[in-house]
Amino acid sequence: MNQHDSIIHPLWLRLTHWINVVAIVLMLMSGWRIFNASPIWRFSIPEGITLGGWLGGALQWHFAAMWLLAANGLLYLVLNLGSGRFKTKFLPIGPHRLWTDLRAALTGHLVHDNPREYNAVQRAAYVFVVLDLIVLVMSGLALWKSVQFPLLRELMAGYEGARRVHFFAMVLLVAFIVVHVVMVVLVPRTLVAMLRGR
Repeated sequence: MNQHDSIIHPLWLRLTHWINVVAIVLMLMSGWRIFNASPIWRFSIPEGITLGGWLGGALQWHFAAMWLLAANGLLYLVLNLGSGRFKTKFLPIGPHRLWTDLRAALTGHLVHDNPREYNAVQRAAYVFVVLDLIVLVMSGLALWKSVQFPLLRELMAGYEGARRVHFFAMVLLVAFIVVHVVMVVLVPRTLVAMLRGR
């Protein structure tokens, strides 16, 4: 087996990645319907991209997807940390290299020849999205079980503060997804590797 045929992404990584995709899409679409039922600001999400049909249905979808995301996300973290993959793939992230790679990316000169190695921008983005998902889960807990998690609620400046934290963490997640999909379109072999592992 030559280097080009070797595994880039193990099966467990591909499975947890695609399960996360499903869970996040369900949570976003149902979350947008929940937002429309009680908006924080004077706008609403187009109903065609929401899920649930009504507030009760959206909450059911949101909670079902929440368990899927939490369990799968925890498995993803445990396997990444336990296998040492998190340390070798995502760390270190040096400020000089991050700035150099970011400047190259913004000018269209960032090279991605080896799919086995992440550049500093990718490393920062993947670490960021893991942290953002943790914030989403924590703020979601503060909303769902506000009475049971008073410290968590107070850390987010109360229930309404937790709603805003949850919303802004969602916006950042959507921004990550948009950039991620654009990068996949620009470098399509990364999608093949995430499907086939090679």
